[in-house]
Amino acid sequence: MRGENFNTSEGEIKVSFGYQCNSHKGIPCSTANGCAIQLGSQMPRTSSFSCLSGAALSANATLANTNICNGLIGAEILPSLDSPNSFRRVPSSPSLTRLDILSSSLQSSMSNLSCSPPSPDDSPESDSYLLKSMSAPSRSESFLNAMELQVAGGAAGEDRVQAVCSEENGWLFCAIYDGFNGRDAADFLAGTLYETIIVYFNLLDRESKHDVPRALNGLNGNGPFEYVHDDSRVGNEAKIPSRIDSKKYASAESFMKKSADHKMEVSSNSFRHGVLDSFQRALSQAENDFLYMVEQEMEDRPDLVSVGSCVLVMLLHGNDLYTLNLGDSRAVLATYNEGNDMGQCGRLRAIQLTDSHTVDNEVERTRLLHEHPDDSMPIVAGKVKGKLKVTRAFGVGYLKKKKLNDALMGILRVRNLISPPYISTEPSLNVHKISRSDHFVIVGSDGLFDFFSNEEAVKLVHSYISSNPSGDPAKFLVEQLVIKAAHSAGFSKEELMNIPAGRRRKYHDDVTVIVIILGMNYRTSKASTCV
Repeated sequence: MRGENFNTSEGEIKVSFGYQCNSHKGIPCSTANGCAIQLGSQMPRTSSFSCLSGAALSANATLANTNICNGLIGAEILPSLDSPNSFRRVPSSPSLTRLDILSSSLQSSMSNLSCSPPSPDDSPESDSYLLKSMSAPSRSESFLNAMELQVAGGAAGEDRVQAVCSEENGWLFCAIYDGFNGRDAADFLAGTLYETIIVYFNLLDRESKHDVPRALNGLNGNGPFEYVHDDSRVGNEAKIPSRIDSKKYASAESFMKKSADHKMEVSSNSFRHGVLDSFQRALSQAENDFLYMVEQEMEDRPDLVSVGSCVLVMLLHGNDLYTLNLGDSRAVLATYNEGNDMGQCGRLRAIQLTDSHTVDNEVERTRLLHEHPDDSMPIVAGKVKGKLKVTRAFGVGYLKKKKLNDALMGILRVRNLISPPYISTEPSLNVHKISRSDHFVIVGSDGLFDFFSNEEAVKLVHSYISSNPSGDPAKFLVEQLVIKAAHSAGFSKEELMNIPAGRRRKYHDDVTVIVIILGMNYRTSKASTCV
């Protein structure tokens, strides 16, 4: 099911970047003909992916650069992160990080942004750490140690896409920030979240070295959250999470009585929990910083209180694939039936690794109603307080704080904001262990899934890469979306693409897609952002 070919004009392609692991030494992966390949080099490799392909198409008209944080994010930080035409090499430990620059620049007018007033749930220890230093860890401090990184990023409408890779140490960080009501929140995330995560990874590394029992705390029920370790999902058609049984490990002392193999398993699970905990703490810090900034600037820009973003972050480290999501973006794994390697005949299945946080999700709808018993109308016309379909998101302060809602005038203000917050910032967190049956991962904003189901997207990518081993599957997905959107609207694809951004939002949303080919298959990749 390859679909129709599609070519955009040269003027529509604004950003093009991509990455391919040129050499590997790691777990060999079977190719389509059943032959195992293992490319070697002088430096050991541990990558569980061979390449990535990404594409983005805008439908919304938005400002090229926003003025949040005195214009620093749009004028200085994002240009240093974005690489419109290719991945760019950067040192892993700059002497002065972007977070330091942001804090010092805004200190006189906004206090210290990186040390904004914490929420009640914030850990005092982590706040104390952040007050001492927001600097990036050195190569020897972080478990994501690397001499240099490859970075790329770009924007399409209100979406932002970001990728950071260390082939030296075999890890990949990808993020899609699907902004709404403006791109300010997505820009803020693109400018700060990755380095904030690295700060917390640095803290995780120190804690794991000096306080192992506390690092195991999350496994005995005392941690801040439970996380999903989803190996069981691969063997099931539905998305059924398998949670760690906290009763099985009643205390740290019980760990010491287990076998050496079991201790190693517990340690690995503890480390995975720590990574996800770092994700959550970094997101909480970014949320506090952003809403603090909004409060400082809302007198001049009251629209900032309604600006928000969905968040989808993915980290592939060794054979562990971590995801964090808020909102309705998705990560979908394409995997063969259990027991079938990629070289054998077997049905390729789509497994959604993320939760959909919308009022259409019965679990989310029930949670929202339960959390607001004194509000008879938390959901109006299929939206949270009549405003948003997503139930969890970054920013969107007017649905979280009465003070921010009061900054809006007239019909924009939410009436009867009885028991805020109505939009949660509690992310869904997941870790999946990559197996030989896993083929690729599709990471996409909701604009993709407005037109394709998980299964349809997987079939399209699989069919395309089978017949075009050097092609760009993410761009192909976006092209097929344009064809489908045009057909639905009664246009040709050329007619649809000639409609200016802004007006074209009537026919499709901003769309951002990243396809990550797992294993050691050697193939060409590129990424594009089209407007």
